[in-house]
Amino acid sequence: MSGSAVFVHHAKDLSYHFHESHPFHPIRLQLAIDLLSETGALPEELKLSSREAQEHELLRVHSAEYVKAVQALSVPVPTEDWLAKAEQYGLLDEETPYFTGMHEASSYIAGGTLTAAEAVMSGAATHALHLGGGLHHALVAKAAGFCVYNDAAVAIAHVRDKYKARVLYIDTDVHHGDGVQWSFYSDPEVCTYSIHETGKYLFPGTGFVHERGEHLGYGCSVNLPLQPYTEDDSWMECFTESIHRLTAHFKPDLIISQHGCDAHALDPLAHMNCSMAIYHKMPAIIHDLAHQYCEGRWVAVGGGGYDIWKVVPRAWSLLWLEMCDHPLKAKLNTDPLTPLPPKWIERWQPHAPVPLPASWLDDLSRWEMIPRRAEITAKNRDTLAVALQDIP
Repeated sequence: MSGSAVFVHHAKDLSYHFHESHPFHPIRLQLAIDLLSETGALPEELKLSSREAQEHELLRVHSAEYVKAVQALSVPVPTEDWLAKAEQYGLLDEETPYFTGMHEASSYIAGGTLTAAEAVMSGAATHALHLGGGLHHALVAKAAGFCVYNDAAVAIAHVRDKYKARVLYIDTDVHHGDGVQWSFYSDPEVCTYSIHETGKYLFPGTGFVHERGEHLGYGCSVNLPLQPYTEDDSWMECFTESIHRLTAHFKPDLIISQHGCDAHALDPLAHMNCSMAIYHKMPAIIHDLAHQYCEGRWVAVGGGGYDIWKVVPRAWSLLWLEMCDHPLKAKLNTDPLTPLPPKWIERWQPHAPVPLPASWLDDLSRWEMIPRRAEITAKNRDTLAVALQDIP
């Protein structure tokens, strides 16, 4: 597969920072960028600096009153009137508390994904990655799940408005991509797909197979809620069959994919049992589909992932290695335990509270088998059958 790729980033992405003990810490992004740089996969010519989203771009998705609330709560000392309204807008809980500079930081996150989408749709690049993005839980008038502005939804709305393109949104975060789904629930030109741990046990408690869209958009929302402790083989089986059938049916002009990497067994905020293998194989499938149906047009963003030392840097780096067709991706097919760059480990190990991984993929010979594997696999296949029942 051929195609040019750009890596979209701005230093302001790192200012999206609630507080030092918050699990959504921007050091995740620093670790991934540094790992890619040490690997030699981020030459200057592949980098693209992003911009701040403008208010009219945010208002394609978010209400004017909500944007005003975010702005008002972003100053060092918000007024008592706005503090009294903070809970109403989801900005007073432990998950998504307001912070100084919040509007600017969130606008740069949204602007980064807009930059990536514009680069691809304008023809300047075939693929674009914005790891700072992926804030898929933000709703029209409320922050949620660590997300203030929904950058993916803002970018989709921009693409629909300017290019009239059909967009397939693929969400592989362990948490349901609810904010993006609800933003386009009645739009037949936007198809939202989410594969995640079932909402029976995990935030945000949505993403069930019966959520299929409404009105003209019925059938353009597809959810695969998987069982807790799902492993690689079952996850990949469900993803591969469903995304191939859906893409062939919907025939998008553009794919936007969200790559939260919290389905990994080490993630502290979910209950899945996948390894780094799915983050090596899954981007290759999306890459192939982009070339097969969209003339290569593919925008990818980051998302969740809360084992910030052992999982996130590797998973996000694997995504970029696929997008830019780096030679290392082919090597990992034959040698999954290829060592990580020693200098990266030496640089970050003194800062890490845990031993850093030695290899790109996990050594599965050391993993214990899940006792309920057959039962989990069967339940996931049942879910897959229901999710695909209306897709030829």
